Amino acid sequence: MSKLEIVHENNDYIVVNKTAGLISEKSPYENTTVEDQVFNHFSKNKQKPYVGVIHRLDRVTSGVLVFAKKKSVLVEFNELFSSRKVEKTYLAIVKNKPLKDKDNLTNFLVKNTLEKRADIVPSKSKDSQKCMLSYQVLGKNDFGYLLEVKPKTGRFHQIRAQLAHIGLPIIGDDKYGSDENYFPLAICLHAWKLTYPTSESKELMTYEALAPRNTFWSFNSLRLS
Repeated sequence: MSKLEIVHENNDYIVVNKTAGLISEKSPYENTTVEDQVFNHFSKNKQKPYVGVIHRLDRVTSGVLVFAKKKSVLVEFNELFSSRKVEKTYLAIVKNKPLKDKDNLTNFLVKNTLEKRADIVPSKSKDSQKCMLSYQVLGKNDFGYLLEVKPKTGRFHQIRAQLAHIGLPIIGDDKYGSDENYFPLAICLHAWKLTYPTSESKELMTYEALAPRNTFWSFNSLRLS
């Protein structure tokens, strides 16, 4: 099992680079989760440490995750997320060439609980949620095209569903139509950056998680180490 990769740590919180294949939050059905890894790390210096789960990533997604060390910090971050003051930037690799180098996508999404996926529907309905994102092409290699993706809403599987809807399923994401093999329990989707205003100065703070270190992610525009 992968080791915990720490991006930043201070007295209030820790920022880690989640490995694809792990779920974010502690579960009785999982031997190891990212929360378990963080708890074990905190336990080296403190008995019964507090671990606050601020946000989550899908099992198949890698990238930046933040955990609070104090309840007050968890509350503060929850407020930032709920008020949409946190900007998330993702990287995705798609096999097919996008029709446009950059674009804004707006769709209506319905959560398909039975199949654990999101379905894009033609128009607004009582069950649908509006989802928006922007993307731009950053590079190309032998596997496909690297996209920078910025979701404007926080819907279930919205990046995966919206890109697949325009013929750009993420590599390895067979749930949304990819026929390309990647690694088990992983797709080529990476939570790259997290940006938020600090409470003291309101200046923007950004944390970046390095992309996975494998040949799929070998692009001139990315550093892998």
